[in-house]
Amino acid sequence: MSKLDWSNVDFETMIIHAGQGHDPAHGALATPIYQTSTFCFETVEEGADKFAKKIPGYQYTRGGNPTTRAFELKCAAMEGGEDAVATASGMGAVGSVMIAFLKCGDHVIFDNSVYGGTNAVATVNLPNMGIEVSRVDTSDLEALKAHLKPNTCAVYLETPANPNLKITDIAAVAELAHAYNKDIMVVCDNTFASPALQNPLVLGADVVVHSATKYLNGHGDVIAGFVVGKKSFISEVRMFGLKDMTGAVMDPFCAFLILRGLKTLEIRMARHCENASQVAAFLDAHPAVEKVYYPGLESHERHEVAARQMADFGGMLSFEVKGGRPAGVKLVNSLHLVTVAVSLGDAETLIEHPASMTHSTYTEEELASSGIAAGLIRLSVGLENVEDIIADLKQALDQL
Repeated sequence: MSKLDWSNVDFETMIIHAGQGHDPAHGALATPIYQTSTFCFETVEEGADKFAKKIPGYQYTRGGNPTTRAFELKCAAMEGGEDAVATASGMGAVGSVMIAFLKCGDHVIFDNSVYGGTNAVATVNLPNMGIEVSRVDTSDLEALKAHLKPNTCAVYLETPANPNLKITDIAAVAELAHAYNKDIMVVCDNTFASPALQNPLVLGADVVVHSATKYLNGHGDVIAGFVVGKKSFISEVRMFGLKDMTGAVMDPFCAFLILRGLKTLEIRMARHCENASQVAAFLDAHPAVEKVYYPGLESHERHEVAARQMADFGGMLSFEVKGGRPAGVKLVNSLHLVTVAVSLGDAETLIEHPASMTHSTYTEEELASSGIAAGLIRLSVGLENVEDIIADLKQALDQL
């Protein structure tokens, strides 16, 4: 494996090389797929020493695997963290983090606009474990400050947020939380931006979680996640959150596919951003569109914050059409090229209705308090020719 200091190498170079080296067994350039559940020992003593961590090596894939380890090392490098742990899904990452360090009586602040599965963790799972949860607009620092308590252990946010593209100032949140209590963990879901555009750890966050299903893989054929942070915390997540509790470990073949996809992440993100910027401008000018939520538009209320903490504005946007929910549903059902599907970050442009799909776990009150309109449409802008994407959206909008 390369001994390069990845902090001194450009992202587009690091994303290709970090975490990977020539296969020591046969010199393979691509990381081999170690598709095995268990690993053999020459002696009982060797097995005992590996389980005791006295010597390096693997014992059982639930506890570690060479292919997934290569992926983890690359994740740590691209997010600027000390270590990373791979999980079977984005929710596996979120759940493993929460289980690793929270206990009954602790208090966690969740942003009021998060992915539907994360919302279920905040509203059902954690309260059932005796963990107190507050929901706050983390972009409102005064509101966040008012909810900090002596037993607050974590602040959890997404930025850009799913699905309304709300932008939260990561550095400001981290500074506020750590000034109140240096041990508060600021956890940031960086899925919408990807490490190519935003690095929350550099901005002061303590932990980053991802659904690697999305931009990192980029081809819509895996379910995966990961967690990045300090080595000591990642060890806790790996042992107690992942290995001993959730069991949500990544499959080696999945790790191989994402390692392959990551080699083109920087190139793909540039195209996603370019296309999304043009689509957002088109939607913003169309008479049937009520409002567009895209941080790259100067009209976005947090445009300046996004410009400061992101390298570009991403491939995700959402919008409302005039006529509310019925008009939004009609629009989605009138598309031909754009695919109706959840998920995001694929080569294909995907569209969905959050209130019916990804955020269906939200009550009407939660949708309203989170700024998710009943007619909001979420669009993951793909890699197709942007004129074809716009033409399909135009023909559907013109029917409203």
